[in-house]
Amino acid sequence: MIGKAMQDAMNEQINKELFSSYLYLSMAAYFEERNLPGFGHWMRLQEAEERVHAMKLYDYILERGGKVTLKGIDAPKTEWKSSLEVAEEVAAHEAKVTASIHALYELALKEKDYPSQVMLQWFISEQVEEEKNAAEIVANLKLIEERGTAVMMLDHRLAKRGAE
Repeated sequence: MIGKAMQDAMNEQINKELFSSYLYLSMAAYFEERNLPGFGHWMRLQEAEERVHAMKLYDYILERGGKVTLKGIDAPKTEWKSSLEVAEEVAAHEAKVTASIHALYELALKEKDYPSQVMLQWFISEQVEEEKNAAEIVANLKLIEERGTAVMMLDHRLAKRGAE
């Protein structure tokens, strides 16, 4: 049986993951409205991953005999100044998610909740990848700004990313 503190914290994380999904879908719309389908494709894949993360926590709570309590999701931002600003926001958002996952893991340690510690290892590894991917896009967009290379080249590369 999952403890109340861990259950409550995981329910909060479900809300954060669903907000991330909603935010990334808003970012996809921003790109697609600007005829950048590759960027939009990448953001749609990010959006889908966040829903998977939410459902992984949802299922885990239920498997441990807990209660899932869904809460309202705040409206995401809808406007940005540039592709770089969006990418920087993704990178900052992923850092916040990482901090939240780390806090969950710390709670699992404090509560001596060994099954949650094991499950949360997957999220910790996932966040390393998420932060790396976001940082690479920010770095590439900064190079494009500095060197005048076409954003379309990066857009083309992002469009080739497959669902993982």
